[in-house]
Amino acid sequence: METNLFRALKSRNYKLYFTGQAISLIGTWIQSTALSWLVYRLTNSSVLLGTIAFLSQIPNTFLSPIIGVFLDRFSKHRILIITQFLLMLQAFILSILTLTNQIQIWHILLLSLILGIFNSIDAPTRQSFVMEMVEREEDLSNAIALNSFLFNSARLIGPSIGGFLISFLGEGICFTINAISYLAVVIALLFMRVKPITSTRTSHLVSELKEGFYYVFKTLVVRHILIFIALSSLLSAVYSVLLPIFAKDILHGGPETLGILTSSIGAGALFGAIFLAGRQKIKGIEKIIAQSFGTAGLGLLAFSLSRNLYLSLLSLFITGLSFMLISVCSNTLIQSIIDNHIRGRVMSIYVMFFMGAMPIGSYLGGYLSKFVGPVYTIHLSSVLCFASCILYTHRLISLRSYIYEILEKKHLN
Repeated sequence: METNLFRALKSRNYKLYFTGQAISLIGTWIQSTALSWLVYRLTNSSVLLGTIAFLSQIPNTFLSPIIGVFLDRFSKHRILIITQFLLMLQAFILSILTLTNQIQIWHILLLSLILGIFNSIDAPTRQSFVMEMVEREEDLSNAIALNSFLFNSARLIGPSIGGFLISFLGEGICFTINAISYLAVVIALLFMRVKPITSTRTSHLVSELKEGFYYVFKTLVVRHILIFIALSSLLSAVYSVLLPIFAKDILHGGPETLGILTSSIGAGALFGAIFLAGRQKIKGIEKIIAQSFGTAGLGLLAFSLSRNLYLSLLSLFITGLSFMLISVCSNTLIQSIIDNHIRGRVMSIYVMFFMGAMPIGSYLGGYLSKFVGPVYTIHLSSVLCFASCILYTHRLISLRSYIYEILEKKHLN
C-alpha cells in the first residue's frame, strides 16, 4: 500500500520538499485563518473580506505567464529559495504590526498585495519544479496528488490550530508562527541535490511568452482544462471568502468555529488526495472532473441551507473533496500531456487561470453578499457548479479520444 500511495517519496529531493512543506503549509493556513478573522473583526465588512482576498490573488493573473518564461531559462530551485525568504519577511512584518497594535486596514491591503506578488512567482515555480524533483516520470501523478495531500492535511490541521490560537493568544502570534515555518522549506531546499541549469535559449522573452500561449490554446485538452479550472477556482473562492460570515452571523460561533469549518474543507480534500495518490492510472480522471462539479454543487447547496454546525461540516467536507478532485485531476492531465521544454510556461499559464480566477470569485462573493446576502450568493454558486458539470460532461465526448491518444504516445496509462 505504501508503494502505491507514497511512491514519489522514493525520490530524495521530493522527500525533502515534502517534509519542509508539511511544516510550512500548516503555518500558511494558520495565518490565512487569522487574517480573515482579523479583517472581519476590525471592519465587519464582507466587501473588505473579498477585497483582501482579491489583492492577494490578482497578481497571478498578470505576472504568472511572464514568470513562466524565466522558469524555462533559470534554476527553479534558486527561485524557490528566494521566494520563501520573501514570504517569510511578509509574515514577520504582519506579525510585528499586529503584536504592537499598530495594524490598520491599509497595512493589510498593502501586505496582501505584496503577498500576491510573491505567490505569483512562487506558485508556478513549485508547480513546474515537481517534474525535476521526481526521478521517474511515471511518479509525476503521484507527486501532484501528494502535493494536494500536503496542502489539504495542512488545511485540516492549520485552521483548527489557528482558531484556538486566535481565541487565547491573538492573531499576531499566528502570523509569527507562519513566518518561522518558512524556515522548514528553506532548509529542505538547501539540502537538495539539484543539477545546475544552463539555458541555451537565445530567442526573445516576448516571443517565448507568445510561444507558451500559442502552445496552450492550440492544444485542445489544455485549452478546455484551463477554462474549467478557472470556473472551478472562481466558484470555490466565492464560498471560501464568506466563511467568516457564516461562522459568526449564521452559525453564531467564534474564531474556533471558522477554524473548524475551514478544517472540514481540508478533511474532504485530504480524503480525495489520498484516493488520487493511490490511483496509478491517468485514464479516467477526465470523468472525475465532470462528476466533481456536480457533487460540488450539492455540497454548496446543502451548506447554504444549513443552520446546524454538523450539517455545515458535512456539506463543506463534500465541497472540499469535489473542488480538490477537479484541481488535482486537471493538473495531472496537463502535466502528463505537455512537452518538457515548455513546461514552465504552460504551468505558469495554468496558475494564471487557476489562481487568477480566485480574486474575481473572492471579490464577487464579497460584493454579491452585500446586496443579496451570503446565503443567496452560495445558492448561485451551486447552480453554476451544476451547469459546469453538464457542460464538461458534454465536452468529454470529443476530448477523451484525444487525451488517450496522447497518453499512449507517451507510454502513460
